[in-house]
Amino acid sequence: MLALAATADNKAASATGLRTAVAILDKWGATGEQGEAILRVSHSTYARAKRKNGLAAINLDRDQLTRVSFVLNMHAALRTLFDNPDNLYGFMRMPNDNAFFFGRSPLEVMSEGDIVAVYETFRRIDALRGGQW
Repeated sequence: MLALAATADNKAASATGLRTAVAILDKWGATGEQGEAILRVSHSTYARAKRKNGLAAINLDRDQLTRVSFVLNMHAALRTLFDNPDNLYGFMRMPNDNAFFFGRSPLEVMSEGDIVAVYETFRRIDALRGGQW
């Protein structure tokens, strides 16, 4: 019985993380297609996560959980960098001329759907905060 409870807790925690990541992506201005690619979830799962009380539990694989974690951690890093909501939520849509981005926005790069692109974007945003944690 304990194993079943832990599984239910994990599914509920996964749903909470996914809903939060979807809300952040929405504030960043991501389209549904971009969010689905970044998190590697289906259109219906993404839509359910956007609805209030639309997703109580879900089974996410390790890759999906990692993507959710990257989104949550990028948001946390941006919150340490910016007080202004326009910068906090707009940064991910801004063109970036650094070598990795080549004029594309972080959101554009991540929406390619490749986990490496999501990770490398996270790594660069995390580095911006320097030793602020």
